[in-house]
Parts: sequence; structure tokens; C-alpha cells
Amino acid sequence: MKAIIAAAGTAGHINPGLAIANKIMQEDKNSEIIFIGTDRGLENDLVPRAGYKLKTIYAYGLSKKISIDNLKKLYKTYKGYGQAKKIIKEFNPDIVIGTGGYICGATITAAHSLKIPTMLHESNAFPGMAVKMLAKKTNTILVSFKDAISRIKNAKKIVYTGTPVKIRKKEYNENQKDKIIKDIKLSKNKPIVLVFGGSQGAKKINDTIIEIIKNKQNKNYQIIWAAGPKQYDIIKEILKKEKIDIENIEQVRIVPYIYNMEEVMNISNIIVARSGAMTVTEIANLGKPSILVPLPNVSHNHQLYNAKVLEKINAAKIILDDEMKAETLNNMIEEIVLDKNKIEEMGKNALKVSTTDVEEKIYSEIKKLVK
Repeated sequence: MKAIIAAAGTAGHINPGLAIANKIMQEDKNSEIIFIGTDRGLENDLVPRAGYKLKTIYAYGLSKKISIDNLKKLYKTYKGYGQAKKIIKEFNPDIVIGTGGYICGATITAAHSLKIPTMLHESNAFPGMAVKMLAKKTNTILVSFKDAISRIKNAKKIVYTGTPVKIRKKEYNENQKDKIIKDIKLSKNKPIVLVFGGSQGAKKINDTIIEIIKNKQNKNYQIIWAAGPKQYDIIKEILKKEKIDIENIEQVRIVPYIYNMEEVMNISNIIVARSGAMTVTEIANLGKPSILVPLPNVSHNHQLYNAKVLEKINAAKIILDDEMKAETLNNMIEEIVLDKNKIEEMGKNALKVSTTDVEEKIYSEIKKLVK
């Protein structure tokens, strides 16, 4: 099989594309796959690192405002359509797959004009503009959340598959669990709250957790906090001014990055995070209660819609960015972690929207289009 995958910008668009590529190669080792992206997104690191060739074109997200800058981007994006068409003609793929974002516009449109089968994967509960605009042209649209189906009009075919993610639910025995907790320098005697942001940052979460630490509000629970490599040193200095040593805080462990995230997510009692599509999918698959703080000012407020997938089944609580305060978050955490029945109930509810065999379902739909 020969396939082109269009993926650009954030890890949330690129990682599903890589997972799809890996599945194709696993099923057919003679397959040839190339990616189409831009010269400025994370794809320039993630795609070559995964062992795939990346071709770049012009592509931009366009604003509705009329400006010189926007007109320049519009012209370049139109030029990108020609670039995509040239790449597709030369490679002659059996299928062209887009995993969301503005890169899909030029690539899927070009493939459609050349009568090559196309597929889109939408990770968010509220579909992006590219997916909505391309619905009529695309042979099959795959969605991560059932909520997205009613929000896509005039599609030829929509299939609910879920999003491919690396984090899986694991069952550890007591010794294994104790070792993981010991390795992150916490205790097994109190509930563990895992806190992390996303690839676009989580300043509001960071500021709030700092206040909780300064005020010693986490008496009833422990915190393992992945602050992010860029934020870690900033947080270290802020705490230093309060005479708090970042490496010696009672019931708190702050690290730049968690390398064994699957283990830590599995042994944590509750998760506090942004609500990107992959994070919400991982939380659901693990069956964990969560407090979600949607990233504001993103297209169509899609992180809020992702969070609502879990909130409406009583698997998560939502705090909006401008309502985020130490007292509010602390009260919400304690309401959950001090009630074992609530932890169990919210976890079971999260599993109701978990997905399994995602890659198999996606590959099955690909095979239906590739004759």
C-alpha cells in the first residue's frame, strides 16, 4: 500500500497520523508512506524521528479579518494546493489521509481532484473547520467521540473509531504499585493527584498549584506534577522566593517531565489536566476521575467540548480558566479523593466512553477504500 498522511502543527494532529502509519506498516511491511506538513510545526521533529519522510507545503489557518497578512497567507495556502497536487501526482498513493488541521485543506482537496480515495480523522468532540469544509469531498471521516458525529454535516460516511493513544490501562499488583510510588518519591498512604499541562502550556494550572503548595492546602493528598521543561526552572525560582525547595516539598513531587507516564497515570487516584483530545481519550481508557481545565482561545473552544464528553457522564469536573483558583481546585480535589465511592463511580463512568482496538478499526476502514 502507498499512503500519504497530512498532519501538521501540534502533537494532537501528528501523533494519530504516526499511529496510523505504524499500523499500516505493521500490517503490510512493503507499504510506502510519506507525510505532508509545513516547515514550521512539530511534524519537522516528530515525523523524521519516527522514520518517515516529510514533504512540506504552504498552509495556514486563516482569520476572518481582512488584512495584508491574511491575504498573503491566503495566497500561500492557494499555492500550497498546487504543491500538494504535485507531490500526490509524483507519489501516486492508493489513499490520502488527513488527521486534522489546516494542512488537510490543500492535501485532501488535491487528492479529491485527482480521484484518489481520501480519509479524515477528527480527534476532537467539536470538529475543526477543515473537517467540516471537506466533509463532502472525503470518502470516510473517522471520529474519536460520538458527540462529533452530529456536528459534521453532508459527510459521505462517518465511523466512530476513537483516537489511537499510547497510554493503556494496566493492572499492577501491590509490589509493582508500591515500587512505582516509591520511585516518584511519594507514599502509598495518601491519595495521589497527577497534574500536567499540554503541549501548548498550562500557566493557569501552574499558578494555581503553586498557591496550593504555598498555602499547604494539600494536607489530605499528594501531588505528582509534570510542570514542563520550560516551566520547571521558572516554578523553581518562584518557590525559592517563598523559601521552598522544589526538591523537598512535603507530599509534593515536581518534575520537568514524567517519562513513565503510563505507570504514573495508572497508579494515580485523580488527574488534573487540560482537555486535549488525546488526554481525554487516555483518561477514559484508564477509567480515572479527572478535573479538566480546558485551554481557552482555541478554535471553536474544542477543549471545552472534549471535557464535556466526560463531565456529562459524571466522570469529570470542569473548571474554566478564568474561574481557576487554589481554593476552588483544592475543594474539588478533596471532594473526590476523600470519597472512595466517588473515585470508583467516576472511574467506572469514564470507562463508558473508552475505546478499544482503535488502530484495527481505522485500518479496516482504510482497506475498504484501498482496492
